[in-house]
Amino acid sequence: MTAPSHALTNTQIEQFQRDGYLILRGLADATTIAEMRRVTLTDLAGEVAPLEYEADLQYPGAPSSLHSEGGRTVRRLKQAMTRGPVFMEWLTSPSVLQPLQQLLGPKVVCPLAHHNCIMTKEPAFSSDTGWHQDIRYWSFQRPELINVWIALGEERPDNGGLWVIPGSHRQRFTAAMFDEQTFFREDLPETQAFAATKVPVILKPGDVLLFHCLTLHAATRNHTDETKLSVVFTFRPGDNPPIAGSRSASMPELVLTP
Repeated sequence: MTAPSHALTNTQIEQFQRDGYLILRGLADATTIAEMRRVTLTDLAGEVAPLEYEADLQYPGAPSSLHSEGGRTVRRLKQAMTRGPVFMEWLTSPSVLQPLQQLLGPKVVCPLAHHNCIMTKEPAFSSDTGWHQDIRYWSFQRPELINVWIALGEERPDNGGLWVIPGSHRQRFTAAMFDEQTFFREDLPETQAFAATKVPVILKPGDVLLFHCLTLHAATRNHTDETKLSVVFTFRPGDNPPIAGSRSASMPELVLTP
């Protein structure tokens, strides 16, 4: 029996190249999502390290310190790859690799120094994340990487789901358009014009968002009474290695294809 194809259509490839993001509906099956959720909720309850608390970053809405009310609200569980075999099994499946090879080339590599985490957004004490490009954290030969964001539950604007600015990955912004933390400023007429074109990323469990590392994205805090959970990994083409001595080169990488 011929294995099912998970190839992107030409229209989907063109959409990603134009907009800097693409939603693939139901890419992760219900069994995979259930196991990812089980691992996540278990590790959240036990505060299993390594992890990051909302208080660590001090974004708007976060607790003032680890010792204040809500101070131990988790923002992310780091090193998702080590938390259960379900993550590796899914990442190495044709449903993930085939689209990535179409967008990045035949050799796909997963840097373990970046993302490789489970993002959590709690009903109370979660925070707002301003507009930014993920490349601000990273050091590679070229700004050519793709994030794969897996929804473990519903994602909407009211529970802190992502917003993106279509086509922002193709723009050339000046340094003056970002603040000292490399967040996109919204107090300038030219940046306000870009922000006005934002669109929400609305996902169901198992839906996957692919987005370019230069695509501007943001999220508000969670205004509902249910925790939002997502898993995110980053991928690069084989000919775009991290810069030696940088944080991006500080951990091993997972070569997913020959």
